[in-house]
Amino acid sequence: MSYEKVLQAQRIVIGTKQTVKALKEGLVKELVVANDADTSVTAKIINEALGSDVPVLYVDSKKKLGKACGIEVGAATVAIIR
Repeated sequence: MSYEKVLQAQRIVIGTKQTVKALKEGLVKELVVANDADTSVTAKIINEALGSDVPVLYVDSKKKLGKACGIEVGAATVAIIR
């Protein structure tokens, strides 16, 4: 599952602003998006990823995604860096 990819990734970027920046710089290998995140937050990032031919993976929980990143709060998006 995608949580495993996040756990195994050597470099990740957590959060929407940092993810958009990494996408624009062409650093993102895969994007992980929580299904329970607000679509007004994730829509721009998903569109940016699709426009850059970056695969978008979905997980069911922001809380679990945050935990996989080693943070105490939920994470709407996580970019796995090349």
